[in-house]
Amino acid sequence: MPRAIPAVIFVTLVMLALALALWHLSFVLLLAFFGLLIAVLLRHMALMISGHTSLSASAALGIVVLALLTLIGLGIYYLGAQIAGQISLLADSLPLAVENVRVALEGQALIQRLLEMMPVQDAAPEWNIFGALRGTVSIAIGILANVVVVATIAIFLAGDPQLYRRGVLHLIPMDKRPRAVEIMDALGNGLWRWLLGQGLSMLFVALLTAGGLWMLGIPLWLTLGVIAGIADFIPYVGPWLGAAPAVLLAFSEGPQTAVYTAILFVIIQQLEGNVLQPIIQKRANSMPPVLTVLSVIAFGVLFGFAGILVATPLLLVLMILVRMIYVEDVLEDPTVAMHEELEQKRNEKAKA
Repeated sequence: MPRAIPAVIFVTLVMLALALALWHLSFVLLLAFFGLLIAVLLRHMALMISGHTSLSASAALGIVVLALLTLIGLGIYYLGAQIAGQISLLADSLPLAVENVRVALEGQALIQRLLEMMPVQDAAPEWNIFGALRGTVSIAIGILANVVVVATIAIFLAGDPQLYRRGVLHLIPMDKRPRAVEIMDALGNGLWRWLLGQGLSMLFVALLTAGGLWMLGIPLWLTLGVIAGIADFIPYVGPWLGAAPAVLLAFSEGPQTAVYTAILFVIIQQLEGNVLQPIIQKRANSMPPVLTVLSVIAFGVLFGFAGILVATPLLLVLMILVRMIYVEDVLEDPTVAMHEELEQKRNEKAKA
């Protein structure tokens, strides 16, 4: 037997074991990616401050973290009780709103036909209030622990990114390291532009939704606006999730109000898609809509709700890696790089 065969078998087994370990640690890797996203945000904000002042990047990072904590604290102090009360009221109001919708649609022949075709489920078993309370507390503790882990990862990465860049470069052959640095820079800049654009989009949706619902006289307009803005983080699917509770709650005010609320969300999404997004995409990496939708579905199936949340930035990372490693380096296709250089020059002219 040639000596190369046992070596190939050993490497194959090691790769399979590594892939299996990564699969079992997928949630840990997703937490790390969340931390990386926040680290990119914190680092670029710190660099913006240090670039316009005499502060070092570390001192600017401390100011950024302190400012964010202060904003969060002020938001909780002034709006926390109001939003918490509205969330509680929303949770109590939604079942009644759903029942009102069911009663209103019960007389419709087409809806009744569809309901008859759906499989009938057994009544939900009685549940123990203490068991439910215990489960809620466990979920809250788990979420808090994950937030602490993500925040810790983000601060350490943002505080000294060069330490971890050097660690990655040690695993790459010497002649490939300059290219690896270019790829890591492209990933960081791409994620930063995506975060900036996504943040503007979420703020746009939250403000317009809250203002529109307030003018329509919909109760809990502040909480519903916040929900719509947060849901906008998930592309294409998120706007529907954000609109659902508002439309259901508006139905309790009357079918006409529900229609007006639905129209409001359609108008906001049209403004976001046709006005705001083209402006954002001039400064950020544009992603094909079909790939974005498929990535949400694929990562959702693989990793659950956490995969849905990071589907778009993960797709962006994959697109940059495929373009720079496979298209430009393996296929040696210069057209993509030339197109991006042309777009960069156009953006610079637009800024000037």
